[in-house]
Amino acid sequence: MSSQIFTIAARVIRQLMRDRRTLALIIIAPLVVMSLIGLSFPEDSILDYIAPALLATMALFFGYLLTGISFLRERSQGTMERLMASPVSRLDIVVGYLFGFFVFAFMQTLIMLLFTIFVFDISYQGDLWQIFIFQVMVIIGAVNLGIFISTFARNEFQIVQFIPIIIIPQIFLCGVISPVEQMPNYLQWLSAILPLTYAVEGLRNIMLSGESLINVGFDLVVLFAFAVIISTLAAFTLRRDYSG
Repeated sequence: MSSQIFTIAARVIRQLMRDRRTLALIIIAPLVVMSLIGLSFPEDSILDYIAPALLATMALFFGYLLTGISFLRERSQGTMERLMASPVSRLDIVVGYLFGFFVFAFMQTLIMLLFTIFVFDISYQGDLWQIFIFQVMVIIGAVNLGIFISTFARNEFQIVQFIPIIIIPQIFLCGVISPVEQMPNYLQWLSAILPLTYAVEGLRNIMLSGESLINVGFDLVVLFAFAVIISTLAAFTLRRDYSG
């Protein structure tokens, strides 16, 4: 693995660490959202059932938003143009940013997971460490998705505009709102190609049924394949000229 990857990642981490407002939002935003969700379901049995789906969905949403806006900021400040003019490969750039943004998405997901489980006393069957490892795979995909989508956006508003196209359809089709099995066949086929479907299914199997990571291996493979494909596409879509 190229040393340039870790150099890029370290620079991203240092830059975000200096942005105290962003750090505050990384911590506060998921806590506010999960608090509102938790207080909206007074019955423990309902909250226990929907918690896995919500944790997977929020990990995808916040990971995408954090990465998409931060990566766009790198472009607008000219950092990306300087990197593209250097001998660093496009894939090294993408992976470097992946590692850098992953640190903050990791922190955000950890806070959200622990807060939801312990503050709202969520009942779960699987091991906590296996739940978290599965969530790590979800946020890797979310970070890669944010990098990929941001290559098509020219301002932060466009990053947000992609949410109804990229995130919301997955929420409706992954089984968060209604079981996939009850949907029309064509929606079930569409659901089968969405990463959030496998994130929700795998996390539910761990938290509600006590399955191990080995038992949800297929879901992990799909999420890993999604992350690899999206990061490769992001490397191909990086452009040297971001002006205009």
